[in-house]
Amino acid sequence: MAKGYWVVHITVTKPDSYPDYVAVATPAIAKYGGNFLIRGGPAQLREGEARERHVVVEFESYERAIECYESDDYAPALALRQQYALSDFVIADGGE
Repeated sequence: MAKGYWVVHITVTKPDSYPDYVAVATPAIAKYGGNFLIRGGPAQLREGEARERHVVVEFESYERAIECYESDDYAPALALRQQYALSDFVIADGGE
């Protein structure tokens, strides 16, 4: 079974509040087996456009990645992220 991924590009608009999102999101993601592969850090734009922060979370399956995003556990974090940042958020199937 192919793994599932959250691929998120973020521009934080409220940096003083953003840690509140991280504090709520991290345990919800862990509950669904999410493993952070990329969580911020330096990045170089080579083509196109990009936001300032990049996050990739790996899940055991595409279905599990969707389940986490749609869960009651992640819903409070989602609401906070949408208040504190602009995001491009994709859930991707890792293929075979």
